Amino acid sequence: MTAGCDGYAHSVRKSFLVALWFVFLTFPIMVIRVNTIENTVVWHWSRIGYVALAIFFGSFIWRWLLARKELKKDDSRDETKVESVLTRLQSLPVFKFTALGLLALAAGVYPWVFDLYQTNIMISCLVYIVLGLGLNIVVGLAGLLDLGYVAFYAVGAYAYALCNMHWGVGFWYMLPVGAVLGAVLGILLGFPVLRLRGDYLAIVTLGFGEIIRLVLENWGEVTMGPSGISSIARPSLFGVNLGVVGSTQYMFYIMVGLMVFTIFCVNRLQNSRIGRAWLALREDEIACQAMGIDKMKTKLMAFALGATWAGMAGVVFAAKTTFINPASFTFWESAIILSIVVIGGMGSIRGVIAGAIILILVPEYLREFAQFRMLLFGAIMVLVMVFRPQGLISAKRKVYEYKVAKAGVANE
Repeated sequence: MTAGCDGYAHSVRKSFLVALWFVFLTFPIMVIRVNTIENTVVWHWSRIGYVALAIFFGSFIWRWLLARKELKKDDSRDETKVESVLTRLQSLPVFKFTALGLLALAAGVYPWVFDLYQTNIMISCLVYIVLGLGLNIVVGLAGLLDLGYVAFYAVGAYAYALCNMHWGVGFWYMLPVGAVLGAVLGILLGFPVLRLRGDYLAIVTLGFGEIIRLVLENWGEVTMGPSGISSIARPSLFGVNLGVVGSTQYMFYIMVGLMVFTIFCVNRLQNSRIGRAWLALREDEIACQAMGIDKMKTKLMAFALGATWAGMAGVVFAAKTTFINPASFTFWESAIILSIVVIGGMGSIRGVIAGAIILILVPEYLREFAQFRMLLFGAIMVLVMVFRPQGLISAKRKVYEYKVAKAGVANE
């Protein structure tokens, strides 16, 4: 009884110290509000009380969840209950085709049911899904940490903007050109980093992304520098220029088609010979090379194919916003795309989609919390990484079993 009371008192003291420390850290942004118009300072003391109570009781829940996680460590199953249910349901053809039909119906009516703002948000989410699936090839399948992925995104966007501004090249002509430019740039990046891995590869790719951004910012004669390029043409429908609402709806359907095409290609690549080579490269480079896999070609293929989708997404981004400048392609964009892959689940297509929905849509719908939305957003990311380090929907490891028939059965 005494030990239980001591443990409870220790937990209360610990939670109190955590709440006090958090109050100290958040005091300037939660309590002090400066009115620059009237030159006055407003003190919101009630907010800090709410924060203290939330952290005090939240710390109890946090420790309980950590203890529960430790108890489950001995469980050898990789799949959660939700994932196992989804896997069983996917094996049923009726459920599979019904789900696909409902998703197609929802995608078809979405722009007509929701307003222009909601459609624009969903287009941005679809763009990040395509970017996440492209980076998933490099990071999730091949295990190559790329922190400069936004460079391929920027090349596709600027290629369309410049060609449209100088020569009037249309969207549909530049979409495959953007894919080719992204692949070429991916190969050019891949050659210098063939012998690098881990942190060294991350630093080099980070530098590559910054080089592209600085070139776009300082080469004013070509890229218009920080001023950017405006009045970029939106995609036309059989030569007919649509209005703002019509072009937004059209762009939504284009992105749905591009996302489906990306999922199909990435899924086929993942289950192909090159996909198995990427997985072997991710697990152990030395063993991969010892098995006779050409490490150079495998890495170059990963960089090229991953950059292909970024180039196409860049063309779509330029057509959607009709204005681009180097500020749209900072390291923050690469960090967001990488977070989508890691939080969703590296190597998992469903995980990348879930990660993009959470990281892109959740901050938008938390705007009503004003200055607290990024605080909540950060808390969600911390919770996911602590309790689901393998991602929301982890990739299933393929297991091959070889069964030997019994002698009695064979003789029969």
